[in-house]
Amino acid sequence: MPSGRVLAILLRQLYLMQGSFSRVFSLFAWIAVDMVLWGFLTRYLNTVAGSGRIDFVPVLLGAVLLWDVFIRVMQGVMMAFFEDVWSRNFLNIFATPILIGEYAAGLVLASVATSVVGVAVIVAIAFTCFGLSPAIYGVMAAPFVSILFLFGVALGIFASAIVLRFGPASEWFIWPIPALISPFAGVLYPVSTLPGWMQGVARFLPPSYVFEGLRSLIAGGAVSWKALAAGAGLAAVYTVLAYAFFVRVYRHALRTGLIARYSAESLT
Repeated sequence: MPSGRVLAILLRQLYLMQGSFSRVFSLFAWIAVDMVLWGFLTRYLNTVAGSGRIDFVPVLLGAVLLWDVFIRVMQGVMMAFFEDVWSRNFLNIFATPILIGEYAAGLVLASVATSVVGVAVIVAIAFTCFGLSPAIYGVMAAPFVSILFLFGVALGIFASAIVLRFGPASEWFIWPIPALISPFAGVLYPVSTLPGWMQGVARFLPPSYVFEGLRSLIAGGAVSWKALAAGAGLAAVYTVLAYAFFVRVYRHALRTGLIARYSAESLT
């Protein structure tokens, strides 16, 4: 059971969203547009390919939906952290008895709460408008989605540590991270289509195992437990490393006084 201090981080995010239409709207607006765009694209591809051939809805639209889930989780951690960055609230938070581990857990809990809203909206759109049902993937999709969630948490914590170390101006280096990863992760195509050096990078990315495994499931193949274990292991390792990096940066910020003199004008 989360401690009261962990729940306080979540409660603060809920208070910020209460009465703020822009914050609530941003939880689902852009990913909903993304889902509609890809939904009509997959419908068009199905008409071009003709009946009796590959169904692009679970292959492409499902992949986009899962990638949006990953982005939503990552950005959920980041946005909860950025609220404290933008309001220069760190001294207030860490003047309380809260521990750094509790603060990080609160960020993750806030990400879960906000991600549920966005994911519920895009799943509803995908099902009602384009006939994409989560049941297509079966119960074995759950471990793969868990890997995406864990990797999203890892990147969210890592991104927060970068901003804590270099200041608010560095957030512009954080937003493109999902776009930079996606070509290597094989979200919309098999990893085998990539050149050799990109395939080498893909082996170190948990999402590449997720999307390869789900494509195999849709095609009626067996689950690769080895690939599932590799993806889960990498995601777990990255989460531990990201948290260790976050703690190290936090201690550096305390030791140097950086936490008290944030400046949006400087990266040093």
